[in-house]
Amino acid sequence: MDLKEAQEKLKKYGQEHLLRYYDELSDEDRQQLLAQIGKTDMSMTHFVKDRDQLPGRGVISPLGAMELPEIEEKKELFRKTGLAAVRAGKVGAVLLAGGMGTRLGSDNPKCMYDIGITKHVYIMQRLIENLMDVVNEAGTFVPLFIMTSEKNHDTTVRFMEEMNFFGYDRKKVWFFEQDMAPATDYDGKIFLEEKGRIATSPNGNGGWFTSMGKAGLIDVLHEEGIEWLNVFAVDNVLQRIADPVFVGATIESGCASGAKVVRKAEENEKVGAMCLEDGRPSIVEYYEMTPELLAARTSAGEPAYNFGVILNYLFREPDLEKIMNEDFPLHIVEKKIPHLDETGVKISPDKPNGYKFEQLVLDMVHQMDSCLPFEVLREREFAPIKNATGVDSVESARELCKKNGIEL
Repeated sequence: MDLKEAQEKLKKYGQEHLLRYYDELSDEDRQQLLAQIGKTDMSMTHFVKDRDQLPGRGVISPLGAMELPEIEEKKELFRKTGLAAVRAGKVGAVLLAGGMGTRLGSDNPKCMYDIGITKHVYIMQRLIENLMDVVNEAGTFVPLFIMTSEKNHDTTVRFMEEMNFFGYDRKKVWFFEQDMAPATDYDGKIFLEEKGRIATSPNGNGGWFTSMGKAGLIDVLHEEGIEWLNVFAVDNVLQRIADPVFVGATIESGCASGAKVVRKAEENEKVGAMCLEDGRPSIVEYYEMTPELLAARTSAGEPAYNFGVILNYLFREPDLEKIMNEDFPLHIVEKKIPHLDETGVKISPDKPNGYKFEQLVLDMVHQMDSCLPFEVLREREFAPIKNATGVDSVESARELCKKNGIEL
C-alpha cells in the first residue's frame, strides 16, 4: 500500500490521525506503517458508537452433557472409534498459543513458561507430552497446528527448534499467525502504539480457523485428509489432546462438534457454561449468568448450567469451512491499552481506557448444528495457569500435576 492508498483508507474510516507522525519516520518505518494500515481491518471500529447494530444474545436454555457414567460404560467403543480416526490421519490438533506470559511475570510467550520445581518443565513441553500419549497409543503422529501472534511468533518458533520440538515429529507441525485487530479509544479512534505503529491485539480465540485459511493451511488439511480438528488452549497443562475417547464419542454421537466440560467447582466459577441459545448449542459466559439462570435446576435438582467449558473443542472440518465466511459476532471488550497521547508521549494506563475487538470460539460452537458436551474429571484434565498465585495459578497447576504423577 502506498501513501495515497493509505490516506484514502484512513479517510473512509475516520482514522486519518494514524499518519500524524509520518513525516518524522524513517523510510523503513514508513513502509512498515503503510503495510500495517493496509492489512488492518478497520471496518469494526464503527461498532463502538453503533452498538445497537451488534446482535444480542438469544433465549438461553439448559443443555445436558454426556456424563462420566455413560462415558465409562461405552468407553471401549469410543476409544476404538477414536483410535481408528487418529490412525487414519483424520484428526488434527490446533494449539492456541498467541499469548504472552505477562500475568505470570514473564516477557516470553506463555508456552515458554517453566513450571518445573526440580527441573525444567515448560508449558509447551507438558502439552506435547500429553499429545505423545495418544501418538504412542495410536502409533502415528497427530498433525499439530500451532497458532502464534505477531508478538510471539518468532520467539515461539525459535524455542521449539531449540527444544527439538520436545521429541515431536517436526514434519507434522505447522505454525501460523493469528490475525490482529485494532485497539481504539472510547470514541472509536484507533490508538498509535508508536509513532510508526498502530495499536493492535489478537482478534480473540474465535479467529483461529480464518487465520489458518489466510495462512494457506486449509490446503494442508485437505492434503493430510484431516476431517476433525481438536482446538485447545495453551494454559491448561493437563489438557488431553486428540483424546481417542472424546473423538470417538463425538463421532458416534453424529454431532458436528464436541466440547470437553467439567462440573463447576461453584456456581459462580469463572468459566462459560454449555447451554442452548435459541435452540442451538452455545455457551453462556459466567458474567452473563443472571440470578434466574443460577437458580435454574434440572429434574434431579442439580444446577441446570453446571457444566463449564475448558477450551477443548472438536470440530468437523467441512463444517468449519462452511461457517468461515459467515459474519461472526463481534465482542467489544474494555481494556487497558498502552498508547501515545496527542503530544507523542507513551502512556501506560492503570485502568481501562479503550476497546479491543474479539471473536470467540463459543460463537463457532453456536454456528454448528449440534455439539456433544463431554464430561471429564477436572482434577485429571483441568489445570489452567492464568495467574502466578492463588486460583487457576502456577501453584494450583503444580499441585494438580503432582496428583497426576507428573514429575516437576
